[in-house]
Amino acid sequence: MEKRSWLFWVLFILSVQACCANNDKVYGPIVPNKINDRYVPARYQNIGGLLGYRMNINLEKRLLQIDSATLLSGFKKRPGSQTWIGEHVGKFLFSASKTYAYNHDARIKHLMDDMVQKYIACQMPDGYLGTYLLKDRWTEWDVWAHKYAIIGLLNYYSVTGYRPALQTAVKAADLICRTFGDGKGKRDLMTAGEHNGLAPGSILEPMVDLYRYTGEKRYLDFCKYILRAYEQPTGPKIVSQLDKYGDVTRVGDAKAYEMLSCFLGILKYYKLTGEEKYLKLLQCAWLDIKSHRLYITGTSSDHEVFQPPGVLNAGNENNMGEGCVTVTWIQFNLQLLQITGEPKYAEELERSVYNHLLAAENPETGCVSYYTALQGAKPYRCDQGFSCCLSSVPRGISLIPEMMGGKINSVFTLLMYENGEATTNIPAANASNIGLKIKMSTQFPLEGKVDVIVNPSATAVFTVNFRVPEWSANFSAKIGDKTYTGKKGELLSISRKWKAGDHVAIAFDMPLQIIPGGISYPDAIAFKRGPQVLAIDQGLNPVLATLNQPIVINEKLLVDKKESLPGNWDWKEAYSIDMRVNNKLQKVTLVPFSEAGQSSANIAVWIKQ
Repeated sequence: MEKRSWLFWVLFILSVQACCANNDKVYGPIVPNKINDRYVPARYQNIGGLLGYRMNINLEKRLLQIDSATLLSGFKKRPGSQTWIGEHVGKFLFSASKTYAYNHDARIKHLMDDMVQKYIACQMPDGYLGTYLLKDRWTEWDVWAHKYAIIGLLNYYSVTGYRPALQTAVKAADLICRTFGDGKGKRDLMTAGEHNGLAPGSILEPMVDLYRYTGEKRYLDFCKYILRAYEQPTGPKIVSQLDKYGDVTRVGDAKAYEMLSCFLGILKYYKLTGEEKYLKLLQCAWLDIKSHRLYITGTSSDHEVFQPPGVLNAGNENNMGEGCVTVTWIQFNLQLLQITGEPKYAEELERSVYNHLLAAENPETGCVSYYTALQGAKPYRCDQGFSCCLSSVPRGISLIPEMMGGKINSVFTLLMYENGEATTNIPAANASNIGLKIKMSTQFPLEGKVDVIVNPSATAVFTVNFRVPEWSANFSAKIGDKTYTGKKGELLSISRKWKAGDHVAIAFDMPLQIIPGGISYPDAIAFKRGPQVLAIDQGLNPVLATLNQPIVINEKLLVDKKESLPGNWDWKEAYSIDMRVNNKLQKVTLVPFSEAGQSSANIAVWIKQ
């Protein structure tokens, strides 16, 4: 008995050492895509400013506060306390793995190592990794939870190389493949979950990933089955409805989160196989959402579904801006950016990140809002293992380093203007491959100036791109005595002989934009400065008894007011503007929507005109 105990502990220590080794290595897929990414993120470090501040809040006040016992409770004692509790471990492992890949923080590594060990021990002999009793398997959110199980385990494997995590994902996927299909004796995947098959059908994404990680043809075959099942009578008709109408409200029951989750899998299948029709259909879906169903803060959904064109009601009573939708919309844009390299997708990433994503996590507490309304108090909550969005919003924040910049068609391209350091390899004009380090220093989004230091490993001729935001004016890049100017929505390309220490001075104006309220708020306007939508925070404006009082009278005169913010308001950005309150001229304070409401006050983005 003592000998067995000794052997167990030796094996356990070796397994933990294996998952802790070589924290810089990425354990990637073994099957290449037919469609190579046009955008490849650089390795970013030391991200500062607003984004770095909020990434640190996400780590310290959210991810490191996760209690593994709560997340694992539904696996250790089945059934779980609620039907979707099984998704939270996988979502946490995604966030933790992405965060660890960026900062190599030993604390988050220890937390996810411990959780993975306990999670693997919860898998049943047949591969089942859900929280339902045997009699209730494959109902409601069971397949959905297996989706996130595989996603989380693959992400963990990718940063650790810990093979038991991969093997656990394989066992879970094999059970899914044995259970569902259109062959004799198999169950219909589309009826094994919610929302006309959109929820269970979203398992396409990790099945594509697992095929690429293992090369096992059965996973590719299952992906093809899912695409067929989408179009069967019980399915959501994703392909046929988008092809016929180009309207996401015609797909399934128009449930936004689950539909976007399916889109992620279809895009990955397109990259794997090169079947062009899928890309075209999803670019059509993207345009439909962006043109007709996107809030100015970069989210979508009202009561969790896509609404008719232009219907963008924004109060708490509308259950708008579900956090899961925000994050999956970000993932959708990131994949389209990777596939196409087109800067319009980076524009949408910036909009979502600087507004609705950051707004959904309280910088004072790390608590998260399920829905984040533009009008009213943000309903922040701190629970774990219950609300889906409280596990999703940290995933979006953990993706920020992948959006900052990288190579587009082999050319290094700055996409977001934030403090940080980027490292990559690029081809020079003479066909040599050189290392490149880029360092950015800026006060953005407080001001439109960015100092960029370019450090190639050897003096060489190559190109560097700078994204020119749609909201910017007078964008310029100065190197020595030469000035380059950029056009809105495009990339400014600078080709020259670069040497270590070359300095680029980026400058742009951030004019105040006035946004009309559309059909939902016809008598109101909103303010946007740079990428940031602004809001009135009632707690910062004691002169306002209600947020229905102020009426904008001078919409152009914005004055810096950061000195008025309270001491516990860490990100110091505030402005004042003249408004009429009860027929009296008053200075009203505006702050970024992302920061508004952190002390539980009511807020308003849409203001009477």
